[in-house]
Amino acid sequence: MTEAFERSGRISAARVTSAWYVLCQSSELGRRPLQRTLYGWPLVLFRDGEGRAVTLLDRCPHRNVPLSGGRVVEGALECPYHGWRFAAEGRCTHVPGLLQTRGGGRDAPSHATVEQDGFVWVWGQAGAVPDQPPPAVPRFGAGYSEVRRSVDFPGTLHATAENALDVPHTAFLHRGLFRGAGTRNTIEARITRDATSTTAHYLGEPRPDGLVARLLSPSGGEVEHFDRFELPGVAIVDYRLGSENHFRVTTYLTPLTETTTRAFAVLAFRLRVPHALVLPFLAPIAMRIFRQDAEILAQQTAWVERFGGEQFVSTEIDILGAQIWRLLERAAAGRLVADAEPWERRVQLHV
Repeated sequence: MTEAFERSGRISAARVTSAWYVLCQSSELGRRPLQRTLYGWPLVLFRDGEGRAVTLLDRCPHRNVPLSGGRVVEGALECPYHGWRFAAEGRCTHVPGLLQTRGGGRDAPSHATVEQDGFVWVWGQAGAVPDQPPPAVPRFGAGYSEVRRSVDFPGTLHATAENALDVPHTAFLHRGLFRGAGTRNTIEARITRDATSTTAHYLGEPRPDGLVARLLSPSGGEVEHFDRFELPGVAIVDYRLGSENHFRVTTYLTPLTETTTRAFAVLAFRLRVPHALVLPFLAPIAMRIFRQDAEILAQQTAWVERFGGEQFVSTEIDILGAQIWRLLERAAAGRLVADAEPWERRVQLHV
């Protein structure tokens, strides 16, 4: 008989709703309404008569039918059940058979929506006026190529962000692809944290001895490397090898549910070798790494649930996980100002 475990640990799933999240790429939002989920709540996106992106709660206030099953008519989203129509800001603009359209309680809850840098950004709180714009996707100019991919990870936003920014696991889970193919090196990490971000700068790191690093810099050299997390869910991995080779992955994390996170990754790179020679290999390798991460997060999440919650044992080389959780927890509680004092420490690790 299978042993039953009582829940004795936490689930690191903080709800930071006063923030922007990517719900889709601009190219995904066409003429048909698009159903998406944020923190477990179903949302529907569509384009109004002027082509602007609109986001509503995916529930008709009339008889609780999903609006995502309807169609866009004259710039408004039409419910498939009784034909009620909802325009920008959730305004009910048409009720078939009713002479007086306007009336209390007929509007659908709406979310502030901005289309920017090829993404559709949605504010996490319905009816709220954002106090800041969405973060800008970094642009590096001439000589850079860009690849975009989206992947779903079966883990909390915290677990997914920690995975994206965790150096020690790359020598094992991604052995041969990124690290773990040759001699291990001792490097120093300088960790800093402020009110909205935490960063690990890695000092004195030789080029990792893996396939990806050899593609980026065949001649080796020392790496300028930092990893950064920015609230509410931006993970940045940045490598520079000399003056010509630069590789940055900026990943925007969207919590679909408590334990499912969608990652919208933007890979920007500049290389000494022609990009056309590298692109056919780089994107498939990156997707293989993402799949390996997704598989291990699925195992982690299943076992967290099986054993009744998270029961982690950490050391000083688990560099950013605790810092990310501190930021998320405080942001969810609205206590950013209390964490504004800069903080720094240094650790050594063998990778």
